[in-house]
Amino acid sequence: MSLAKKAIFTSLSPNVEEDDIRLVLELIRKPGIWKKGEGIEKLEEGFKKFLGIKHAFSFNSGRSALLAILTALDIGKGDEVLLQAFTCNAAVNPILSRKALPVFVDIDDKLNLSVDNLKKKITPRTKAIIVQHTFGYPARVEHILKIAKENNLYLIEDCAHSLGARYKGRLCGSFGDASFFSLGRDKVISSVFGGMALTSNDKIGIEIKKFWEGIGFPSGLWTFQQLLHPLLANYLVFPAYGVDRRLGRIVLGIFHKLFILSKAVSRKEKRGKIPEWFVQRMANALAILAENQLKKLERFNRHRREIAEFYRQELKDRFEMPFLEEEKDAFPIFMRFPILTNKNTDQILKKAAERKIYLNDGWRKSPIVPEDTDLEKMRYKLGSCPRAEELAKRIVNLPTHINISFEKAERIVNFLKMES
Repeated sequence: MSLAKKAIFTSLSPNVEEDDIRLVLELIRKPGIWKKGEGIEKLEEGFKKFLGIKHAFSFNSGRSALLAILTALDIGKGDEVLLQAFTCNAAVNPILSRKALPVFVDIDDKLNLSVDNLKKKITPRTKAIIVQHTFGYPARVEHILKIAKENNLYLIEDCAHSLGARYKGRLCGSFGDASFFSLGRDKVISSVFGGMALTSNDKIGIEIKKFWEGIGFPSGLWTFQQLLHPLLANYLVFPAYGVDRRLGRIVLGIFHKLFILSKAVSRKEKRGKIPEWFVQRMANALAILAENQLKKLERFNRHRREIAEFYRQELKDRFEMPFLEEEKDAFPIFMRFPILTNKNTDQILKKAAERKIYLNDGWRKSPIVPEDTDLEKMRYKLGSCPRAEELAKRIVNLPTHINISFEKAERIVNFLKMES
């Protein structure tokens, strides 16, 4: 049963089901296991088994996991790391933290790293490529891996959107020298905050472990704050938005201001800095939540593909769709289903919100999201990736998560048909 019947949401805690709520309530009553426990090892073992990877380490976020990988690869001052535009600042800040230089590559027709543009951006100072599988659609990773090998570069897979996606039958996250995953509040599976770093390279695994052992666990207060998120989102924030958008903003704003609920990205991160306190291991309580969702991954992704197909069939004659045709080598999982429009996307989202359809997931309007990210601090030069910049202005991302029923998907489709 969906816990928010009236309103439709893309973000906050969309994956939460009743068993997750019961688990949260149980964990709240057991503060003694919030920090350390067997939940961490179970989650790490679950990832290793699922992906067929030798080493897995849990962190409090995907950006902490990426920072661990960059440190393990000894990427530092003056080194260039290539990554695509139309990405999150969470993928850029770990590079800046290492005093390395992010170099942005334009995107292809599937919103992923352009192979042709990638070749043009490699210099003698390039040390690594980060390949993102945007919204769960696999990048052309075989071609990118070949380029990396030819130029003696590390390949890191950004799998924040793509747990369970496959390319040529292999799972995303199993191609590169290392990969990282996000278990954030609106990712494929969710523990509000969480991340994983994986590698099958023993040397890299040893170095990631050193990094992991050198950082601490989150505080009990911070962990409690995250445990509250699915409860308050589903029983107070969502219903408030279901009554009135302004009421929802007020309720959410109060929770943020009082530090009862955390924000996904801090103000400091939008300015190119990871807060010093932030890089930590994963709390055991959140690992337990993530491991419970990992068990549901196949069902979650099957549902996403079914909802994506519904959008595709209903809207294919009205909107441009990057994912209209699936390449034969790709098995996407559609964490979102993007459509493109030449109309004002702000106005579309505003009209949708008036109908209690909240589609703004933050992945829009800027080549580095969220939209209020300081591009200069990210070392991004406007005009360097024109396709990504143009697409960001035209994109609207449709939700596919487990609480989007076909009835809700039909409401979204009917609204968009009126706006097309």
